[in-house]
Amino acid sequence: MKPSAHRFVGDMFLAWLDAPVPFLRLELVRIGAPLAILGFMSSRVAHADEWLGDAGFRVPDLGRSDYRQPLYLASLSSTTAWIVAGVLVASGLAVAIGWKPRWAAGIFAIVTAYVALSDRLAAFSVSKMAPVVAIALAASPCGARWSVDAWLARRRDPRVKLPKTITSGSVRFFQLLLPTIYCASGIAKAKGDWLKHSHVLWTHLHDTYQTSVTVALANLLPAPAWTLLQAFTLIFETFAPIWFLWKRSRTAAFLWAISMHAMIGLMFGPVRWFALLMATLLAGAYMPEPWLTKLRKAIRRRAVRHSRHVA
Repeated sequence: MKPSAHRFVGDMFLAWLDAPVPFLRLELVRIGAPLAILGFMSSRVAHADEWLGDAGFRVPDLGRSDYRQPLYLASLSSTTAWIVAGVLVASGLAVAIGWKPRWAAGIFAIVTAYVALSDRLAAFSVSKMAPVVAIALAASPCGARWSVDAWLARRRDPRVKLPKTITSGSVRFFQLLLPTIYCASGIAKAKGDWLKHSHVLWTHLHDTYQTSVTVALANLLPAPAWTLLQAFTLIFETFAPIWFLWKRSRTAAFLWAISMHAMIGLMFGPVRWFALLMATLLAGAYMPEPWLTKLRKAIRRRAVRHSRHVA
């Protein structure tokens, strides 16, 4: 590629990175993602002394370099474990309500990274995504609108103007993150059994994660229907960068992804928090602009009615 072509591609990328997007995109992630992460962590936080402390089982130090134990962290005392759990919950809620959200997101990132490394047996997709999402929020101007901080700013000066758009790479980061995750997942499925066996998805319905919705749909739909869904899912995930990059297929990709995560959440109970986290990131990154505008207007109308009622 010629230097001029390199500059052209680079300029296009920078223009895309700096293009203004509705601030609501970032705020949807700021509000929803920490709540989904805390929902996932809630079953662990309830037993913090066993999760992080010396009251429960701990994988011993392997004493050697191993990918399954990249870093050994000794157990905490029960009191310290409860303090860490409290900081985790407090920082996550602070991000969600928008009270000093950037500082809170930084603390949330540190604590979620710590707990993911401290107990590798309890670390799953949400555990590993949590620090990444929190760091992205900490590096963004999140909380400047629809937050406690914004409300306090308005209380101090009613004339203050809150931002409607954002020119930041933070939203673009999530727009790149999601297709990357889907594509990696699709490649892993293709290398596994999803191309070799036509009933992989159907067998998942009979696993320990099943819910009453799973049982109902498994009895309602014939096995070939699940094979078809398996094929569509594999095609969607493997080629996700194309579906989300191409403007004409972007809305369809968004709807498919939202529907897919809705089914995951309804049919595989323990994975519901992962489904909620992914749906939140999807809404912030790829919800079509007209829908986002309607949502913003609905929020504004509700806020106006509330202010009149209070007055």
